[in-house]
Amino acid sequence: MQLQLSTWPEVERYLGTSTGIVMPIGSTEQHGPNGLVGTDAICPEVIARGLGEATGAMVAPTIHVGVAQHHLGFAGSMCLRPSTLIQVVRDCVVSLARHGFDRFFFLNGHGGNIATIEAAFAEIHSEVSMLTRQARRPLRCKSANWWDSRGVSGIGKALYGADEGSHATCSEVSVTQYACPDHIKSANFEGRAPAYSGIHDADDYRRRYPDGRIGSLPSLSTPEAGKRLVEASVRDLAETYRAFLNAD
Repeated sequence: MQLQLSTWPEVERYLGTSTGIVMPIGSTEQHGPNGLVGTDAICPEVIARGLGEATGAMVAPTIHVGVAQHHLGFAGSMCLRPSTLIQVVRDCVVSLARHGFDRFFFLNGHGGNIATIEAAFAEIHSEVSMLTRQARRPLRCKSANWWDSRGVSGIGKALYGADEGSHATCSEVSVTQYACPDHIKSANFEGRAPAYSGIHDADDYRRRYPDGRIGSLPSLSTPEAGKRLVEASVRDLAETYRAFLNAD
């Protein structure tokens, strides 16, 4: 059940049965010569929809722009400051908490968001703690990265091995090819992408990784693999989400 495709009475009825909501969050940044700029938002969005279908969870609109300053050396990349993203996450949670949502499951698609999401949770929980006891809601926030599940990592290793890489990975490009079959891109890859050797600012990133990839060979990506990866992530995350809803 997607929040943006629901009416307010439908949302109100949902809250009579569950107070959990899945919050996809990603980034808008370069993903190498054949990876879509929206990869890190597309992946959690399509998996969140599958998770909603599997568990009956409400799914919020995706937060499409994240913390990605190191990608700004490549055309089309966008970035929020960490302090800005903290406030975006906080305001989304507080808005929905007003209506009765109190279990917020953030499904993340971008490694650069992880620290900021956790900082946002600390801000939110601090704010709740500072309210009077009578006004306090039993609010909980949790985050999960779609690629961290056992099923996803197993498929990635089996299909791609060392060519999976750590940015513009074969797996994430495969997921976008499955999710957006009309927008599959091709590119000529010259040699292996440089392995990870650190990142500082945007110019440093462009110097170290000239075409945007880090250790990956996403010409190996296929929509068929993307389907397997989405199904594995949904399957594993469904367990995590149900446990989160039922935890004290």
